[in-house]
Order: sequence, then structure tokens, then C-alpha cells
Amino acid sequence: MLTDFFAERKSISFLGCALQQWFFGFFVAIECLLLASMAYDRYVAICNPLLYSVAMSQRLCTQLVVGPYAVGFFNTMTHTTAAFRLPFCGSNIINHFFCDMSPILSLICADIGVNKLLVFIVAGAVLVVSSTTILVSYFHILMAILRIRSAEGRRKAFSTCSSHVTAVSILYGTLFFIYVRPSAISSLDLNKVVSVFYTAVIPMLNPLIYSLRNKEVKAAMGRTVTKAKFFLKN
Repeated sequence: MLTDFFAERKSISFLGCALQQWFFGFFVAIECLLLASMAYDRYVAICNPLLYSVAMSQRLCTQLVVGPYAVGFFNTMTHTTAAFRLPFCGSNIINHFFCDMSPILSLICADIGVNKLLVFIVAGAVLVVSSTTILVSYFHILMAILRIRSAEGRRKAFSTCSSHVTAVSILYGTLFFIYVRPSAISSLDLNKVVSVFYTAVIPMLNPLIYSLRNKEVKAAMGRTVTKAKFFLKN
């Protein structure tokens, strides 16, 4: 990406584009499902804290990690194979920052009805299943938090979920906007702007979102701000 910023002619090979799309679809699906696994983990920790070590067994934890990778592999193989076996003709200019499925399909000179249906069904299923798991988990978490009598207990419970909720809100908002919209209202130019969030902004924010709950990180940031104020005064 850094090389591309300075390249006068930005280009990618056909195989490179296919590989880029493959890895992109692979990791997006994994991230969605891992966020769902994290939501379930928080549900068990808050709603059944005494049974946490029993419910979240080593076997279940392994399944919650391996499962997303298996689904991610199936997801990306379906889309990439279905798209890159079709003929490309005419323009070879991809109207996007990277080889995403929508701009690739716009370059195919064949019927892409099946491809669009696959994107809507398979990618939509990943988003819907993972988001439903998150919503159901947080519904039970919210009910459990409301039953906590002490304000300190509620604050700790909310603090446990705050970073995860922030990451989920940003990622799923952008993904649903791009992939679960009717084609009639889709726009490649608008998709390019939105895709910046889940390809660059979210990965950049994730370390900050998750680490701000860490006491040592908060203390270090406090010391940095204090030093900055001291130097500005002097």
C-alpha cells in the first residue's frame, strides 16, 4: 500500500488481484465470526460467572477459533472461484482502492447474476449469523447487568463490554452498508469511501479501542499528556 502511494501507474497482476480478493474475503469473514465468539465469551462471563471455566472449556474455545477460519475459507473460495473463472473484457481499470468483489464483478463481460446472489447469500449469511449471535448475547448481558444492584458492579460489567461493542459497531455498520444493500442503491464511489473504514481506519483504531481498558496504558497516556502540558507551559 505504501509503495502504491508513490507509484505513478498503480497496477496489479490478474493473479495478484485474485489473491488479494481471496485473502481479503478470508480475513473479513474470520473477523466477523471471531467478534461473535468474543460476544459469546462475554455473555458466559457476565451471565454465568461461576460456571465460566466449565462452559468455556478448552474444546469449545478451540471450536470458537477454528470455526471462523473454516467458514472464512469456504466464504472466500466461493466468491473468488465464481468470479475469476468468468471472462474479463473491455476496461481493466478497477474502480476501487483494492480488488474488492463489487468492482471486480463490474469488469466481467458475462452474466453475473449468480455471483451477486452468492455475495448476498454467503457473505450476508456470515454477517447475519455473526451479528445475530452478538445481538442475542448482548441482550442477555444487558438483562443481567440491569439485575445487578450495585452501581460499581454495573460499571465493571459495562467496562468489560465497551471495547468490544465499539469495534463491533464500526465494523458491522460499514459491512452491512456495502454488502447487504439492494443493488439498486449501491454505488462504487460511495463504497470506496466506506471501505476505507474497515480496511484502514478500524485496524488502526482496534489497538487503541482495546488497550484503553488497560490500566497501565491509561496511566502511560496520562503521564504523556501531563508531560506535554508541562513542556507547553515552559
